[in-house]
Amino acid sequence: MMSAISKAPFDKRTGGCLCGAVRFTATPSDGEFGICHCGMCRRWSAGPFFAMDCSTTVQIEDPSKLGVYRSSEWAERCFCNVCGSVLFYRLVGKDTHFVSVEAFDDRSGLSLTNEIFIDEKPSYYDFANATEKMTGAEVFAAFGATEGSNVA
Repeated sequence: MMSAISKAPFDKRTGGCLCGAVRFTATPSDGEFGICHCGMCRRWSAGPFFAMDCSTTVQIEDPSKLGVYRSSEWAERCFCNVCGSVLFYRLVGKDTHFVSVEAFDDRSGLSLTNEIFIDEKPSYYDFANATEKMTGAEVFAAFGATEGSNVA
């Protein structure tokens, strides 16, 4: 989710996986990032998924090292097929990427602004930041999906 104040796009940034087999460049839409607390993201990333919208700007140096798991009819989860590092969530057919904040080499200037699937967040952690929070039903309503469908 974007804040009411429009921000200029960030400069192109580099990133990659733990072992270095997957390297990429991407241009975040701004310095804001969000957290997804849905069960699929938490299972996939071993915790909440911290992501930045990089739209269609992601360029992979060697796509042969990129693992892709189709987690729903409209989304894929991408990772290094050598070390297993979580890299990004991609919308099928739209080439829209939500890149893991931790996959970027430079994480300076970033701001946590929103949390989604807040109703699926386990009680054993909380974040102190003041963020916009959306339940799963609110996410489905905002993006036109039905609550019974698997958006993750």
